Amino acid sequence: MDGGKSPDQSIIDASVEKLGKVLDVYEARLTGTRYLAGDFYSLADLHHLPYTYYLMKTPAASVVDERPHVKAWWEDISSRPAFKKVAEGMKFGGK
Repeated sequence: MDGGKSPDQSIIDASVEKLGKVLDVYEARLTGTRYLAGDFYSLADLHHLPYTYYLMKTPAASVVDERPHVKAWWEDISSRPAFKKVAEGMKFGGK
């Protein structure tokens, strides 16, 4: 927490709600394709790895988990050996 301030839950809730709307679009897209840009892994997917990695370590992870196609997509892209190796060095919350 920066400067000893507590997180503002109302901002978090509003942001999770906005993210949910975006992920609803992703859910619809991923019903017809394996990845965001089609049936091939691309920069469209790669771009999401660091942000979603950290999101999934928070209580807001449910926004991904409650969408089955988005969850399957996340499990696919985050389980790639190259990302798993990078994730070993990614810190969360100073840990």
